Amino acid sequence: MLQLKLFTFNPFYENTYILYDETKACVIIDPGCYEPEEKRELFDFIIKEDLKPVRLLNTHCHIDHVLGNKFVAESFGLKVEIHALEYPLLKATIVYGSRYGIMVEESPEPLTSLKDGEEITFGNSTLKIIFAPGHSPGSVCFYNEADAIVIGGDVLFRQSIGRTDLPGGDAETLLKSIRNNLFVLPDDTTVFPGHGEETTIGYEKKHNPFLLTHN
Repeated sequence: MLQLKLFTFNPFYENTYILYDETKACVIIDPGCYEPEEKRELFDFIIKEDLKPVRLLNTHCHIDHVLGNKFVAESFGLKVEIHALEYPLLKATIVYGSRYGIMVEESPEPLTSLKDGEEITFGNSTLKIIFAPGHSPGSVCFYNEADAIVIGGDVLFRQSIGRTDLPGGDAETLLKSIRNNLFVLPDDTTVFPGHGEETTIGYEKKHNPFLLTHN
């Protein structure tokens, strides 16, 4: 059975996730750890639980989701994995950081291998990659069917959706992604978003004001 650990990091209150199972193999998704104490919190949890990090995954590459890429990659000997369309955003994080007064540690060069429909395996667990652009050009979600969870990045929130006023964002594309790629998942699937509290696919079908006219 898949277990999930949530951390909320950095000035943007970004959700970082560690997923692991009984084998102790784990994946780290969207490491937003920025302050030294945040990096220590994530590192100490992995050591305390005797986890073995095997993948470093980014749902997308806006600054708040990649601030800890360098730390995690160097601490655990991992390659950054993103969708190829996110590469320009990843390279622009230092520029964006300066606008927010944030000193960004440049992310290592990524292994751009995340493709729609492919599966990521670790331990006894599997994540299916779901391409869901709109918030950013190459946003992806990670779906585990066995435990009915999806790590959604900034695509879908509880009664909200990701913003589309950032470079590469497009509102109609985002709504189409949610409707065609996420709302086809079972209603009891829990969505763990990039910010805020979790929700379910069924709840958002009934209550999300941005999508009620698109069901």
